[in-house]
Amino acid sequence: MSQTEFTHWRIEHDLDGIRWATLDRAGESANSLSRDVLSELDTLVRDAARDGPRGLVFQSGKPGSFIVGADVREFEDVTDPEEAAASIREIHALFDRIEALPFPVVVAIDGVCLGGGLELALACHYRIAHNTDRTRLGFPEVKLGIYPGFGGSARSTRLLGGPKALETMLSARMLRAPQARAIGLVDKLVGPHGELRWAARNAILKNRRNSGPGWLQRLSNTAPARKAMAGMIRRKTAERANPDHYPAPFALIDAWEEFGGSKADMLEAEARRVGELITSDTSAGLRRVFWLMERLKEEGKKSSFRARRVHVVGAGVMGGDIAAWCVLQGLEVTLQDREMKYIEPAIERAGKLFKRKLRTPPRIAAARSRLIADVEGRGVARADVVIEAIFENADAKRELYRSLEPEMAADAILATNTSAIPLGELASVLQRPERLVGLHFFNPVAKMPLVEVVHDAATDPGEIERAAAFCNQISRFPLPVRSSPGFLVNRVLAPYMQKALQIHRERGVPKEALDRAATDFGMPMGPVELADTVGLDVGVSVMQMLGGEAAAEDIAAIRELVEAGKLGKKSGEGFYVWKDGKPVKDDDAVDGINLKTLSRELMQPYFDECRACLADGIVADAAVLDAGMVFGTGFAPFRGGPLHYLERSGGSEPDPVPDIKDGADRQQPDGTHEPARENGETKNEEHKNDD
Repeated sequence: MSQTEFTHWRIEHDLDGIRWATLDRAGESANSLSRDVLSELDTLVRDAARDGPRGLVFQSGKPGSFIVGADVREFEDVTDPEEAAASIREIHALFDRIEALPFPVVVAIDGVCLGGGLELALACHYRIAHNTDRTRLGFPEVKLGIYPGFGGSARSTRLLGGPKALETMLSARMLRAPQARAIGLVDKLVGPHGELRWAARNAILKNRRNSGPGWLQRLSNTAPARKAMAGMIRRKTAERANPDHYPAPFALIDAWEEFGGSKADMLEAEARRVGELITSDTSAGLRRVFWLMERLKEEGKKSSFRARRVHVVGAGVMGGDIAAWCVLQGLEVTLQDREMKYIEPAIERAGKLFKRKLRTPPRIAAARSRLIADVEGRGVARADVVIEAIFENADAKRELYRSLEPEMAADAILATNTSAIPLGELASVLQRPERLVGLHFFNPVAKMPLVEVVHDAATDPGEIERAAAFCNQISRFPLPVRSSPGFLVNRVLAPYMQKALQIHRERGVPKEALDRAATDFGMPMGPVELADTVGLDVGVSVMQMLGGEAAAEDIAAIRELVEAGKLGKKSGEGFYVWKDGKPVKDDDAVDGINLKTLSRELMQPYFDECRACLADGIVADAAVLDAGMVFGTGFAPFRGGPLHYLERSGGSEPDPVPDIKDGADRQQPDGTHEPARENGETKNEEHKNDD
């Protein structure tokens, strides 16, 4: 029996005649299925077929990680749909050979098993997973503008049934081991202290095989069932994703509806459709968002800082929700305000968050015990991070810092959650002004993944690194920004929202049309709805700081609403009336309005301010700016970021704006800055954690 030498795989043979194939990709911290890895896999499978061992076990040599998926870097080399489809067919043939091996093939999963890694697992005869917190299984492909392309769409729909498989693929959720076992992705769980290798050995010796789909799964894949259910799934998906912007989910649904009764036909549809999707502008834009996310994760990596205790001053919406989020990430948090009556609503909101995210009573109770009301501020002295989140008044903040600094540990981070006030104005009263950093969270804290890490020339670089490390610790993306009025996100949003209000006020364009034009472009919500969601009281203070003389009339109009108690979503009425957390809109208000032209006019101030921020050095480079806009404002992910979008569209300015009530049709736009391209896959909220 000859032994082939591999770069990425280790092959062992034990006394039971079992062959163990361990993937330990050379030079990488995590395993991914690169071309080299797949080529070696093809060889080792052929070797196994020739030698006929008692069984074959696939496992990982990377601690806490099985396979994270395909090597996304290699996607950049794929430009021809036919070549892409041909490559996919070769992988299909490889995985089919694994599935057809005459001896048992077992996969032992410890840690992350995603995308192509899960597709490899599905080609095996029996799947065992380590039941630990680090084990996650899922199909994240829609976040990259494609759907599972290594046979996953065919095998998962057959095994789980169409609806459950589609839900798993379309949601891109990462499932814990028990969840994966419950739906049938995994055949056996091994406890946290169990021996995964021993379980795999037993499975081989006892010739364990997956029992295959049950009658309900088979029924769901019949032609009548597919026809009945595909429409419902398509409509539900369209509520979250525009098919013109994000075609991959709909391509997957269409493939299942048409070919779901045949594995061979599903595989061929997968090769053709994923080949087309992976070479699209949508996929290119979403892959760029993926790399932007990876870039932000690198911030703070030079620091070894890890917080255990956080003290938050200010129990309003932002302060209370920051405290709750930190608790959710495992930290102990003391929450301070002037009186207990101001803290109680924050604790109540936190309890609802814990129930929604943690689910089980023991975990919920443990989280509640880590959130401590602290009217007297005793937690300041013990805190590793102190976050000020009081109202936007520079004098009040400075007065607070005078009292906090003497009580704080010398090495604790002092951070402000100010949304717009320059850092230098606040740090002047400190004995060590260089220690103050901005940690600007966005509302709602539990959903918005970005935190602006604000600094100026006087800020200690070590404090910036430590603040970024803290953001990563609490599962938030740190975005370093130079302190100036509005920082990055608010500075860009302010003229965009002001433009919408100006058009509404001066020309009587319905607010519904303004919002529809923005969402047709790809924004997660329109500027008027966004103003209501943020809060008109917050919006007026930001516009006062950033708008200048040009915004005077719009500021006056908003202030009139605020003085009438119409603050937006939180009060039940602003520009819109809100019911059950949603704005009441008149859909007929958009009739006769050229939404494509309107979207150009709306987005122009947004793009102009992005260029200005880059020129002013607010962020380090275009990639960081694009990351801030995608994760902080929800800029259409499928476009890859505003500067990326402008570059790909030739940086062209919008066409001159004609009368927007020109009777043009209301079809979805096919571009905003010609010759822009669009496509896409996932809305910004799909990047959030599922737990």
